[in-house]
This record gives sequence, C-alpha cells and structure tokens, in this order.
Amino acid sequence: LTLSSFAHAIEVRFETVAPGLYAFIGEKSGRTYDNEGLNANIGLVVTADGALLIDSGASFQGARKIHEAVRQVTTQPVKWVINTGGQDHRWLGNAYFIGQGAEVIAHANAKADLQKRGGDHIAALKPELKEKLDGTVHTLPTRWLSGNDETLNLGGTTVRVIHRGGAHTPGDVMVWLPQQRVVFSGDVVYVDRMLGVIPVSHTGRWLESFAALEALQPARIVPGHGQVCDLPLAQAQTRDYLKTLRTHMKQAVDAGQDISAAIKAFDAKPWMGLLNAAELHPGNASRTYLELERE
Repeated sequence: LTLSSFAHAIEVRFETVAPGLYAFIGEKSGRTYDNEGLNANIGLVVTADGALLIDSGASFQGARKIHEAVRQVTTQPVKWVINTGGQDHRWLGNAYFIGQGAEVIAHANAKADLQKRGGDHIAALKPELKEKLDGTVHTLPTRWLSGNDETLNLGGTTVRVIHRGGAHTPGDVMVWLPQQRVVFSGDVVYVDRMLGVIPVSHTGRWLESFAALEALQPARIVPGHGQVCDLPLAQAQTRDYLKTLRTHMKQAVDAGQDISAAIKAFDAKPWMGLLNAAELHPGNASRTYLELERE
C-alpha cells in the first residue's frame, strides 16, 4: 500500500484476480487511523449488468473510498453488496452503499450478531479512527438469505453464497464464482496472519465451512485476510490450526485437564510464524477449550 507523502491515507486499489474479478488486499495488521479499519480484503465482481461488491468496509468514509476504487475499474453501478460476516470492516459501510441505491445482502444467521455488536464496533473504532468514523451508523442489510447455498445471478455471472452455520462470526458466508473457480472466503480463511477465535466464533462450524470450501476445489481463494492463495496454503494456515486445536482441547476436556495446563501443552510452533500469532493464540486456545467443554 502506498501512503501519499502529504497525508497518511490508505489507498484502496483493486487488483485483478480473474477476468471480471478483483480484490483489494487490506493490511494484515490491526485497525489504525491510517488504514481506516480497512485491514481486511474486499472483493469486486464486474458483470454486464452491474457490479457486486463483497463487503462494504469499516466506515461511511471508507465505503466512499472503496466506491472510488470501484470506479477506477468499471463504470457499472454497484448493484449488490454482500456482507460476508459480522466484523466491522465487513458491513459498517452499508449505509453509504444503500444511499447509492445498492441492495445489501447477508445471511439471516448474521442478523442477531450485527444488531448486538454494531454499537460496540463503532465504540471500539472511535478512539482509533477519530473523525474518519464521522457519518458511520451501523446499518443492517436490506436482504437476508436463509439457506445453506443460495445461487444468485448478476449479468450472466453465477454467484453462489455458501453458509454452514458460521465460522469466525455466526453469519460468515463464502461467495463462489463457479465460472471462474474463484471463492471469496470471507473470514473462513486467514493466511499470512493468525486467525481469531472470538467469543461469537464456533470452531466446529468453522471446520464445516472449510470443508464446504474444499469441496469446491477452487483455483484461487481470496481469503478474509492475507494474500490471494491456493487451497493448500489455506489448509495449512487455517484448517490445520483449527483442527489440531480442537483435537487437542477435546482430549484435554475429556481427560479433565484444566484450561491453563491444556493451553500450555498445545504445540503451536507450526503457526507461530504467522503475524499476530503470539497475541492471538492464547485467546484462541482458551475459547476453543471452553467451546469443547460446552459440547
């Protein structure tokens, strides 16, 4: 990302992933004033009948920047926006795009999470983004999908929205473009940086979502965070970590081992080279233990 010399400002630019498909690869570190909370990947699908944006950004002003970047790629209007999950940078730009006439689509499983955490997201972003958060209101999608797989069509482009009960957040969906064999995975896949198991995450359903991704056999994956990748990298950095963590914590729970001993006994070495691993792994491990304890 280039920072202009006269001001610290994020430059949103879409790179080609496949014909008609583009991605903005956000910073892999945390949310900052300079990156405006756009520390996640955003997708763009351009068709003969309008554009589909995958995620709307973390603020009203960030959404406007995303829209300006879309205009560098196409003159087509943004007809649809799909929110791939419940994290701030997936949906807090909704109001901007609704104001531009777009239909905003998400899975019904996201609704309670968006309603519950929207205010918290804005409160958490405020000290970081300051005036760059001005104008941002948490605005729900205008259309809810309910099935496991919903097939949409925009300008002759088939768009399949895949949901398996959530992953990082309850409403996590993947957007599959079968004609190009590209999947925008949302937060089902993290590469280059450690994934986050947060209080609303469910590692069991996360692995079910990942299995649905594997079944697609995608040529390319645009992950929620990190560089565009292939399936083996996603398996190594997301699936294998979750699977190993769950297996270990299940054995610990079954054996009556207490949580701190279970966390200490887990060998996280294969994943400690990922960005943010040292900070995020202990919380991931404890939440996975508690999830298996409830099961």
